[in-house]
Amino acid sequence: MAPTPASPADDLLTVRDLLRYAVSRFGAAKLAYGHGTTTALDEAAFMLLEGLSLPIDDLAPWLEARLTRPEREKLLGLIEARVTTRKPAPYLLGRAYIQGVPFRVDERVIIPRSYLGEMMMTGALAGDGAGPVPDPFAVERVLDLCTGSGCLAILAAMAFPEASVDAVDLSSDALEVAKLNVADHEMGERVRLLQGDLFAPLKGQRYDLIITNPPYVAQGEVDAFPAEFKAEPVMAHLGGADGLDIVRRILRTAGDHLTPDGGLLCEIGTGRDILEEEFDLPFLWLDSEESEGEVFWLTAKDLAGR
Repeated sequence: MAPTPASPADDLLTVRDLLRYAVSRFGAAKLAYGHGTTTALDEAAFMLLEGLSLPIDDLAPWLEARLTRPEREKLLGLIEARVTTRKPAPYLLGRAYIQGVPFRVDERVIIPRSYLGEMMMTGALAGDGAGPVPDPFAVERVLDLCTGSGCLAILAAMAFPEASVDAVDLSSDALEVAKLNVADHEMGERVRLLQGDLFAPLKGQRYDLIITNPPYVAQGEVDAFPAEFKAEPVMAHLGGADGLDIVRRILRTAGDHLTPDGGLLCEIGTGRDILEEEFDLPFLWLDSEESEGEVFWLTAKDLAGR
């Protein structure tokens, strides 16, 4: 009888062993990142920790932990799937995080990674009373346009404790995932999911805050996506020839859905120059830890009469 071929699980015994192996495999495969991680090392660390149901914030305490064979085989299967399918790690694991808050994800939704989550959860919008939303407790109604997985709507409910949140998406598939996340976070009494095209299902309702991370990628960029980004729903990325078709529609209509002291917070990617040339509006550009000039704020007064 021929000897059974050796398995990597025979020799890779600790978390450190699996980490080194994963980074080597990912590097050799020239994977693309950007779905919560930016390097092979960070991607491997996330996959190992999430795959072992461990806290994802620090790998160091677990590096020398010896793994059972089923654990090793599970992790090796995930590593192999990442290389062979080129699916982003959150799809393989069914989970993504924003500011440490977990959300269910699958191929029905774009993987959460919006800068708006950071801005809401860190208090950056309040700016110690000098920001665009100086008092989070004064926000009573929030609208999340293009909600996808529902992550920003749920984070908004956390960041604005007195607010009810409406979350709209055109995709019924995405809303099925959002429904699961709303249930997971026990937000059913505060977050309402609506299907429709932008403001269409809202029947003239007005909000103190509108947040939106709409599709804003240009056609040429979508056409050139690596496999990892092609795994996501095209409609969650594609914003027309220059990426800003949906942003333009939002700008022309948002003022009709804001309270007199309300405002619009919108992520647009790299289209700042185009918008500033096209719209005579006093955009306030807000930066995050990882972005500069990709999120704008406009008040209801700014948008009046658009």
